[in-house]
Amino acid sequence: MERGAATRGKVAVAVEGAEAIEIKATIPDHQVDSALARLGLTANNDEQRYIYFFDTPDLALLGAGIVARARRVVGDAHDCTVKFRPVNPVEVARKWRKYRDFKIEVDASETALVRAASFSMPVAKGLIKRVAQGQMSIARIFTEAQETFLQTTAGRTIDLASLAVLGPLMAQRWQVVDAACPWPITVELWRREDGRRLVEVSIKALAVQAAVAIGGFMAFLAELGVERDKEQQTKTRWALEYYAAKLVVASGRTSSSSTRTVGMRAARRFAQTSTEQRTSARAT
Repeated sequence: MERGAATRGKVAVAVEGAEAIEIKATIPDHQVDSALARLGLTANNDEQRYIYFFDTPDLALLGAGIVARARRVVGDAHDCTVKFRPVNPVEVARKWRKYRDFKIEVDASETALVRAASFSMPVAKGLIKRVAQGQMSIARIFTEAQETFLQTTAGRTIDLASLAVLGPLMAQRWQVVDAACPWPITVELWRREDGRRLVEVSIKALAVQAAVAIGGFMAFLAELGVERDKEQQTKTRWALEYYAAKLVVASGRTSSSSTRTVGMRAARRFAQTSTEQRTSARAT
């Protein structure tokens, strides 16, 4: 590994302005069972969660670095999150920090460090399910503050009501303590409708510990015998691409379907908004 002037302060610069770092790695499907067994986990020893995403059929939001999702936890609180990456922390208005579940963290893997801002809010029980069933507008899930955050931070006005529901995925999440790793480990198992699975293992550390945390966690995974996921796609993209493709196929079968109409309208509005903002930026 290269050391010296070329690497001095490299990680510190990448995480500057962030409060914490979350280091993630994905485990390929064929190793899921052995990885869970090594960590003493089974599919029956944690609560069930359902994850819903909201985007256009061509994933225009994801392409712009925006994620809008909701989480329904059986027997527990529900919430929704809007996330934008990459961000420069000094350009994010300080007013958002007054919210308990607003944070600026670094998303890290073996190959990349990206600063992201996320803003979560609680959701009333029953609301997510009604929205997923088409009984209520998606806009009812998210707060006015979350919409304003996206508009000011991501520089885009998004008509949340015009997006499509992608999902749900069934998810399970565990907190694990292992003597070989000095940080608590989060293990999350996602299962798509087609039965495919993906496990993400992660740790969180203070931003000032980023360099040692990245090296230490990757060494722990190597000692654990976990293979590198060659695709190394995030679980969000892994889920969204599947459900978006399914939505497009369904829309093609019924050209008059409301889902297709909504998705196309959302894509046009998103493109129009982005064009207007680029034009405005050039003018100023």
